[in-house]
Amino acid sequence: MTNRSNPGDSAPAARPPALPLDLPGRTVFVAGAGSAGPGWSIGRAASVTYARLGAQVCVVDRDAASAEETTALIRAEGGIAETFTGDVSVEAEVVRLFAAARERFGMVDVLHHNVGIGKTGGPMDTTADDLDRIHAVNVRSLLLASQQVLPDMVARGRGAIIAISSVAGMRYVGYPHLAYSVTKAAVTQFTRMLAQQYAPHGVRANTVVPGLIDTPRIATTVAKMFSGTSLDEARRARAAQVPMGRMGSAWDVAHACAFLASDAAAYVTGTELVVDGGITGKFV
Repeated sequence: MTNRSNPGDSAPAARPPALPLDLPGRTVFVAGAGSAGPGWSIGRAASVTYARLGAQVCVVDRDAASAEETTALIRAEGGIAETFTGDVSVEAEVVRLFAAARERFGMVDVLHHNVGIGKTGGPMDTTADDLDRIHAVNVRSLLLASQQVLPDMVARGRGAIIAISSVAGMRYVGYPHLAYSVTKAAVTQFTRMLAQQYAPHGVRANTVVPGLIDTPRIATTVAKMFSGTSLDEARRARAAQVPMGRMGSAWDVAHACAFLASDAAAYVTGTELVVDGGITGKFV
């Protein structure tokens, strides 16, 4: 027989804490906050999402007009954002960008690293210069940005780093994409190592791994994969590859990033949050 205590035998259990899925007063630095074309990129959707949760957003991109568009979207909703333009693969530019961000908003609480380029092709189609260029944008930029935020995060005893990788860094995606895949795998491992070294200092580092996401950038990617078909037909073929029957949206990824940036993920570090509709679990 279960021994049930009388209600008065002990104090009532404490109320569980509310879900802290917000970012009031936090500064988020989004590297790659523009868009390759009209519509919602991951960086743009993430920037708007952070602002909706109360953060002040550093909208960073090498395309000034695209970054300004993201900033305007945030401000139109009453959010706080500032545009910063520069190339995050160049050390002097990174130092300048973060100095300007700190002057405007103070310490960066969340680094969202969202930059990435690639070139279709295998080892015989990829030159050493190709690999160096793609590595500089995809990996070197993460090192440079991390070096800028880590000292302040350690001093304050908190901070979050979110790196955007890709399922291409985990598996073959059906066509040769060597330099992109290898560098995205490096992003994932880089972030794991950050997480281990800085966990004692209150700094969390996680990777978000998008699958097939329907953003402006896929127009050219899809065209290359499904030559001879219309873009709509290519999108349908791409969606059919996913167990959930659809490509993801930029918002699907942005919402995952918001969770990792917030205190709702206070005990989450050194891991990969895969946002792919189940595609990496498929055998074929």
